[in-house]
Amino acid sequence: MAKFESMDRRMPKIEACLKANGLESLDACNEMLLAKGIDCDKIVRGVQPICFDNAVWAYTLGTAIAVKRGLTNAAECAAAIGEGLEAFTIPGSVAEQRAVGLGHGNLGAMLLSDETKCFAFLAGHESFAAAEGAIGIARTANKVRKEPLRVILNGLGKDAAYIISRINGFTYVKTDFDFQTGEERKAIGIFGEKHFT
Repeated sequence: MAKFESMDRRMPKIEACLKANGLESLDACNEMLLAKGIDCDKIVRGVQPICFDNAVWAYTLGTAIAVKRGLTNAAECAAAIGEGLEAFTIPGSVAEQRAVGLGHGNLGAMLLSDETKCFAFLAGHESFAAAEGAIGIARTANKVRKEPLRVILNGLGKDAAYIISRINGFTYVKTDFDFQTGEERKAIGIFGEKHFT
């Protein structure tokens, strides 16, 4: 049975989205997808193990919308998934005001389109989830693209930068900063097995 964070605040929009797309319930969406071999829980947690339960259900709803419409084009499916994500935004929240769910779906659609040649992503301060999500998107997009997507990932904050470098083998620069004086004490650059100061 579907259970997730802030369920009471999210359900009115979710129920309206289900009804608008001829879907019975979140549980029915999940059953329909599992019958087709699509396990949203496994997919979402495979990309982002620290995700909240509402993220899994939002992707379940979005994927069910794409399947219900009979979409087969990856970019079109991504846009439909965004509708499910948008239904999970809490009324009055910044996410709702900025249409973050639709934005994620549209971003996915752009990255899956061969017209898009490069993806430049800047992860915010201490943003494990954003960095992991961006890496997952980039890895997955190339499975359906004719031409590989070129990717630029940059992390602001030590944790976002570290996770990007750890997963992808990119350059990672660690700076030791004296917060009292505002001076940089040392910088250690790491590229592969080479370390320098």
